[in-house]
Amino acid sequence: MTRMLKLTAWFFVGLFLLLAGPLLLATSGSPHSAESWQTASRDSAGIAPSPQSTEEAVIQVYGARAWSWRGYFAVHTWISTKEKGADEYYVHQVTGWRQYVVSSRPGDPDRRWYGAEPQLYADLRGEEAERLIPGIYDAVETYPYPTQYEAWPGPNSNTFVAWVIRETEGLDVALPNHAIGKDYLGDQLAAAVPGGSGYQVSLGGYFGLLVGVREGLELNILGLSLGINPLGLGVKLPGIGELALRNTNPMPSASE
Repeated sequence: MTRMLKLTAWFFVGLFLLLAGPLLLATSGSPHSAESWQTASRDSAGIAPSPQSTEEAVIQVYGARAWSWRGYFAVHTWISTKEKGADEYYVHQVTGWRQYVVSSRPGDPDRRWYGAEPQLYADLRGEEAERLIPGIYDAVETYPYPTQYEAWPGPNSNTFVAWVIRETEGLDVALPNHAIGKDYLGDQLAAAVPGGSGYQVSLGGYFGLLVGVREGLELNILGLSLGINPLGLGVKLPGIGELALRNTNPMPSASE
C-alpha cells in the first residue's frame, strides 16, 4: 500500500510538472489579443528584411503561439524563402480549417499568427540560403502527410516544418520543445534531429528522447517536452518553451 501511495504521489507530481507551464499561461490570459480569429491581426510584424530592398537570398524560420487554448501548449511554425533577386517571399506551412493542406504561396514571412507575435528562430542569407532553397522546395513537394493532420501528437504543421528541415541537407535549425508534432516520425523509430547534429527516438510522438548539439536534451512525455540546452545555457519547459541565454540557431551577424 505504501509503495502504491508513493507511486501515485510521484505520478501526480510528474503530471503537475508537465502541465505547470500551460496552466500558468492559462491563468495569465490567452496568448492571443483578438476576440475571434476573424478579427485577429495577420499583419507583418516588421521582422523580415524588405524583399524589394534585399537582393540576396533569404531563408527564415518562424513560430508563434497556436490559436485559442492550443496556444497554452504549443506554437505553430513555418518557413519562408526568398530567392536571390526576387521581390517577394514564399511562405511554406500547413494551414487549413477542418481540412489541412500544405501551403506554399507568396506572402509576408513574418505575419502575426491570428494575433500572436511571431518569433524568429533562424535567419540564413546570401550564398548559403541560395544553395539551400532548391532543397527546401523538393522537401515540401515530398512531405509524406499532405492530407493528414492531427493536432496531437502529429502529423501537424510542426511535423511538416521538422520534415523540411531534416530533408534539406545543410538546413540545420533546432525547433523549440513546445513545437508539438516536431517529434512525430510516423513509422520510424529514430531519426536525425532538425538541428543537424544529434539523434532522437520517438514512439509515435507520444514518448521520446532527443539529444542534439543545438537542441540539447529533451524528454517527450505524451507530446509535452522538457529538458536542458547546455550550448544555449537554457532550460526547456512544457508550454513555456526554452528559456535560454544564447540562440544556437543560425542568424545573420550584426554587420549584415
